[in-house]
Amino acid sequence: MTTLLIKNVYIVTMDDQQREIPDGGIFVRRGFIQEVGPMSEMPAAADEVLDLKGHVVLPGLVNTHHHFYQTLTRAVPAAQDANLFNWLKTLYPIWARIRPEDIFTSTQTALAELALSGCTTASDHLYLYPNGSKLDDEIAAALEVGVRLQASRGSMSLGESKGGLPPDSVVDTEDNILKDSQRLIEEYHDAKPGAMTQVVLAPCSPFSVTSDLMKQSAKLARQYGVHLHTHLAETEDEEQFCMQMFGHRPVGYMQEVDWVGEDVWFAHAVWVNDEEIKVFAKHNCGVAHCPTSNMRLASGIAPVKEYRAAGVNVGLGVDGSASNDGSHLLAEVRNAMLVSRVKEGLTGYSLSNDPNRKLMTAREALYLGTRGGAAVLGRNDIGSLEPGKCADFFAIDLNKLGFAGMHDPVSAVVFGQSVNADYTVVNGKFVVKEGQLATVDQGKLIEKHNRAAKRLLAG
Repeated sequence: MTTLLIKNVYIVTMDDQQREIPDGGIFVRRGFIQEVGPMSEMPAAADEVLDLKGHVVLPGLVNTHHHFYQTLTRAVPAAQDANLFNWLKTLYPIWARIRPEDIFTSTQTALAELALSGCTTASDHLYLYPNGSKLDDEIAAALEVGVRLQASRGSMSLGESKGGLPPDSVVDTEDNILKDSQRLIEEYHDAKPGAMTQVVLAPCSPFSVTSDLMKQSAKLARQYGVHLHTHLAETEDEEQFCMQMFGHRPVGYMQEVDWVGEDVWFAHAVWVNDEEIKVFAKHNCGVAHCPTSNMRLASGIAPVKEYRAAGVNVGLGVDGSASNDGSHLLAEVRNAMLVSRVKEGLTGYSLSNDPNRKLMTAREALYLGTRGGAAVLGRNDIGSLEPGKCADFFAIDLNKLGFAGMHDPVSAVVFGQSVNADYTVVNGKFVVKEGQLATVDQGKLIEKHNRAAKRLLAG
């Protein structure tokens, strides 16, 4: 199929003009959008024509932080009611049993969930490689599903014996990490517009890697022109760890190891002050906001409003599927909007007479999930529906019970209970069609995934 025409649909472009086209069409050629606008401007024919009257079409959602392998350890009883550090200590020994085939299976499970939620690009942070596991396993799995992948070569080098949090059994040497990072970039990273696979260097966190690895990873990434990613300022525990271990708060430590710049984005970034927000803005660092995970682990609420006011790029992430227990990115859009309003309430919104103080809107939350995420990942080929951009989008049928009585088709998909996409298109190809996965067998995948999950927990 060379060309595709989507017609008679309500289009939310998320372009610079924030256009919404009530009776619109999208014409796709070889994976890129050729035309988007009113139906009167669309070509009359295409290799495939799909009439989506009654649907709303939005740019594909962009997931800026995830851990696919954690789909194997969701709702583990001993980790259900723990904060971050205790949660990690409970799960590290289980994750140490993961095999290469588990990485492949969990990647497909997570990406299938994401695609069903309207996600078309996902950044995953794989930072442990037990029993011969490689990032290659994840990349191969993603190509079969057909969702764009920002494959983050994560790492842990600071074990318990050296003052870190993870057990020594799941850490690696700095030499091995750097050699493998270089290999992966050279073998898989595609810098061209429309790339299906890009590689990111991502030492895990201040409490699991050495300062030298942070510095060397930054040097290597900049040598090859790839992006950098890590967890940062997720909890107060991390803040205390950084002060004791490095003599700096987390953001100050990032400056010390040369981890600020437009090629860097941080997951969570909850515990930051006003001066540190200015550091992010000055150096164009991005933030992956993970509201559900932060609620699940009682980590706090990121200052998203302050970030955006300062000009910091903010995207959304579902985070690890064991600290969210789901991979539904449209639900993350909804939770981002709602938790922002909670934060406003906690700071006295109802008592404010400031006319410039406003609640986050549904459209602003959708912006975070689309344009915001694309900016965080440094990709200008995704995130909006306009000529020249990748043909990545999803469609939701508004003729559903949960949307009955909704008067705004755009806000409906955010304010309403989050639903699955009826269609998800990546690179002009259907990954979800008529509400069903089009690239993998869902039943067989669930069965295979559950077998692996049970084996892990059984030891």
